[in-house]
Amino acid sequence: MNATIMGMNTTMVIIVAAAIILVAVAIVAATLISRRRQSGRLQSRFGPEYARAVEASGDRGHAEAELQQRAKRVAGFDIRPLPAADRNRYFDSWSKVQAQFVDNPKDAVVRADELVGQVMEARGYPVTDFDQRSADLSVDHPQVVQNYRAAHDIALAQERGEASTEDLRQAMIHYRSLFDELVGQPEAAPEQQRQTESVQ
Repeated sequence: MNATIMGMNTTMVIIVAAAIILVAVAIVAATLISRRRQSGRLQSRFGPEYARAVEASGDRGHAEAELQQRAKRVAGFDIRPLPAADRNRYFDSWSKVQAQFVDNPKDAVVRADELVGQVMEARGYPVTDFDQRSADLSVDHPQVVQNYRAAHDIALAQERGEASTEDLRQAMIHYRSLFDELVGQPEAAPEQQRQTESVQ
C-alpha cells in the first residue's frame, strides 16, 4: 500500500512539475510575443529613427525605452496645426529665405534654421537644445527628422568655415523637407480655389 501511495505521490509530483513548467513556458512565450509586438509598433511608428536609436544605443531594449519616453514626452505637448493665415505667412517667409540663398547662402541657411524653429514653436513644440528638438520631432516626423539633423550638421560646419555652397544647398533642401511637413499646404487664394473647384 505504501508503494501505491508513493507511486501516486510521484505521479502527482510529476504532473504538478509538468504543469508548472508549462505555465512558465507560456509566460515566457507571452512575454516574448508581447515584446515582439511592441518592437513592431515602435518600428512602424518611428521608421528609420528606430534603426538609428538602436544603432546609437547598441541595445534594442534601451533604444525602445528611449523611444517610448520620447513618445510620452511629446504626448504631453499641445501640438496643433497652423491656422491658414499663419501657414501662408510662413510660406511667404520661406520664399524670401529661398530667394536670399542666391546672394547669401550662409545667411539663408541660418535664416532657414530660425524659421523652422519658429514654426516648431508655433505648432507647440518646446524650442530647447537641438538634440531635444530633434528627439521631439522624431515622434511625429520620423521620416524627415534625419534631414533636420543633416541640415544642422551642415550649419555647424558652415560656422567653422567648412561647408561648400553645395553643402549649403543641401542644407536648404533638408530644411525645406521638414518645413513642408511642419507647415502643411498653403491655403489657396479664393480666386485660385474657385478655379481649382471648377476644374474638378
